[in-house]
Amino acid sequence: MSERGLKAGDVLHLTRDASPQFTRPIWVRVIRELPDRHTYDGWLWFEAYELGSAGRAVAKRELFVRREGVRRLATSPTLAARRQPRPERTAVNA
Repeated sequence: MSERGLKAGDVLHLTRDASPQFTRPIWVRVIRELPDRHTYDGWLWFEAYELGSAGRAVAKRELFVRREGVRRLATSPTLAARRQPRPERTAVNA
């Protein structure tokens, strides 16, 4: 992760590199970093929404991770797929 820190809306992929708790990697969308929490050098606390397979928030979490293990992505593949235009609803197919 770069030195700029986390910002709201960042999409992260968290694996065991970020923390041993992530035996199953997860995607999260950052709400905010929690700078007032005491932490160890190189670690950070932040609030995020855990994203499900459809790219939607399934749980709000407070996470403690190793800064070097965080992988920031522009968007997850499932989020990009969701952004494709949907057909308009009409009275016939509503």
